[in-house]
Amino acid sequence: MDLNTAVPAPSDAPLKVAVILGSNREGRFGPVVAQWFIGRAADHPDIETELIDVAETEPPATGTAAVEVAPRLARADAFVVLTPEYNHSYPAPLKNLIDRHFAEWQAKPVAFVSYGGISGGLRAVEHLRQIFAELHTVTVRDTVSFHNAGALFDDGGAPKDPVQADGAAKRMLDQLVWWGRALREARTRHPYGG
Repeated sequence: MDLNTAVPAPSDAPLKVAVILGSNREGRFGPVVAQWFIGRAADHPDIETELIDVAETEPPATGTAAVEVAPRLARADAFVVLTPEYNHSYPAPLKNLIDRHFAEWQAKPVAFVSYGGISGGLRAVEHLRQIFAELHTVTVRDTVSFHNAGALFDDGGAPKDPVQADGAAKRMLDQLVWWGRALREARTRHPYGG
């Protein structure tokens, strides 16, 4: 299927946003952040989310099949990449997922939610911006970042002080919706030739 000639969605249809959980480490904190973020996105009337977990996209050592990701990325209007920071960058499984695809990313917006130690994953995000520019995406300016993330969430997976995080998520999602609608309309009128 030509990814640029899919049946266009109505301009006011909710954006299909693929939320990509970028870590597959045992004991990872990412699912806590993902659950919180998907809850915030559910409050936004212009977004429908689908979680893509890198832990499910690669065949595990037992030899079972990986989840097929290409069609899920292709049908997305926009992406939110949720990444930790490992050794001043993003995880290898996330890089592998990104590099296995090309046309699925083109002419779509990408936003970032990051978490980590003192830097909150921001160095990982800056590296990802360079990668996604090469893939012909538009990255939104605002991010959501959790510094020393483990201490910021309670045992139920909710931020202890949600006001700042909720505000950052709303700003980022508003930008993602604007870019998502603009680029969806542009792809409908003029297939991207990058």
